[in-house]
Amino acid sequence: MLIHPQFDPVAVHLGPLSVHWYGLMYLVGFMLFIWLGNLRIRRGNTFMTAKMLDDLLMYGVLGVVLGGRLGEVLFYQPGYYLAHPAEILMVWKGGMSFHGGFIGVLVAMALFARRHGRGFWEITDFIAPLVPPGLAAGRIGNFINGELWGRVTSADTPGAMVFPQARAEDIAWVERHPDLMNTWLAYGGLPRHMSQLYQFALEGVALFVILWLYSAKPRATGRVSAVFLIGYGAFRFIAEFFRTPDAGIFGQSYTISMGQWLSLPMIAVGVLLFLWPQKPKLN
Repeated sequence: MLIHPQFDPVAVHLGPLSVHWYGLMYLVGFMLFIWLGNLRIRRGNTFMTAKMLDDLLMYGVLGVVLGGRLGEVLFYQPGYYLAHPAEILMVWKGGMSFHGGFIGVLVAMALFARRHGRGFWEITDFIAPLVPPGLAAGRIGNFINGELWGRVTSADTPGAMVFPQARAEDIAWVERHPDLMNTWLAYGGLPRHMSQLYQFALEGVALFVILWLYSAKPRATGRVSAVFLIGYGAFRFIAEFFRTPDAGIFGQSYTISMGQWLSLPMIAVGVLLFLWPQKPKLN
């Protein structure tokens, strides 16, 4: 049985300054965004310039951080943050909602498109293939922090892992399922799926490969964005079956989780956008 290594959440100590792994993964994601964006620009077949890309990153960072944090506060833990409002600003402790960050980025991209006189879908078509590597880095950060652990599974499941951070949840689960008492005593916790790494593989690696290859040729405006919406929504919906569901504003559900509810509109909009007739344009 694998046991989570209990990494130090602080990656680097620089005197009084502490650099957390979670923040470092965001930095990695932003660096990959710039690197891949410049690769797309050098490849040609795009209106984007290096200067515009730098400006785009600034808009994107604000959208991700502000939207991601507000999404966590409003969609998943409104009661907790209402009781502890000072912790809303403590982003280094984790707690960023993808769907909130996604909405924040959409608002930021709309402002960017308006400023530069480009269409909204032209901008999102360009950035869509650049996003999954950042999502992958974020999931690695989740795993290092030992957060967003998976659902309880059999000890025989390949890669099953005990997360000491889930001790309180393990105890509550054993109280509801006494047949798991021996497993809990034997391993000091319940075996769980490493759902963070599942999401790393699906939302990060697989989605990136699909989008990078699909966007290599000129596509009708909005098509690359549509593939992102469908791909992320579908991969997230699948991964949620292995991840312990967040409570969310509707309570905790092991049937349809909050993450799955929020992914369904993404898939629906993606399908409509993909089927919407458009003329091929530079992306």
